[in-house]
Amino acid sequence: MAATSCPSLTTVLKSVQRALVMVRKRKDANVIPMNEVMLRHLTVDEALLKLDKYLHDAFMAGAYQVRVVHGKGTGTLRRVVKETLTQHPLVKSYRLGVYGEGGDGVTIVELAQR
Repeated sequence: MAATSCPSLTTVLKSVQRALVMVRKRKDANVIPMNEVMLRHLTVDEALLKLDKYLHDAFMAGAYQVRVVHGKGTGTLRRVVKETLTQHPLVKSYRLGVYGEGGDGVTIVELAQR
């Protein structure tokens, strides 16, 4: 009878661990942080509804600072977001992102305290 080679338990465990790491990385790539709302590729009306709901939810969750990702594009969403944040009762202050935060494509919002 010919002996069959069977992988050792250590080899099998290492393979499983590598597979799990790959799955986690792929899964995490699609996860959006809770302190961020994505408005890119939305119409102005869709973006404003989503922004208002997000600001309310973030405030109720006790968030201090959030990121609004509007993209660079033509600047329409950035302008509308700025106009909305200026008048929003839950917003204490806001500023454009700096290098490493997303630059002109994001707005950093400081929420009012409860």
